[in-house]
Amino acid sequence: MSDRIAFALGLIICALIALDVLANGGDALLFLARKLQDLTEYLIFWR
Repeated sequence: MSDRIAFALGLIICALIALDVLANGGDALLFLARKLQDLTEYLIFWR
């Protein structure tokens, strides 16, 4: 991955996080964080 692509992806991710925080107080980000935590706990169980 080139620096240009990495920078563009980082910028897009930051913009989407800012949009989520401004639009609905970060509820979608919190939901995704909780689901990621559930997934990691599930994977740890099957390790």
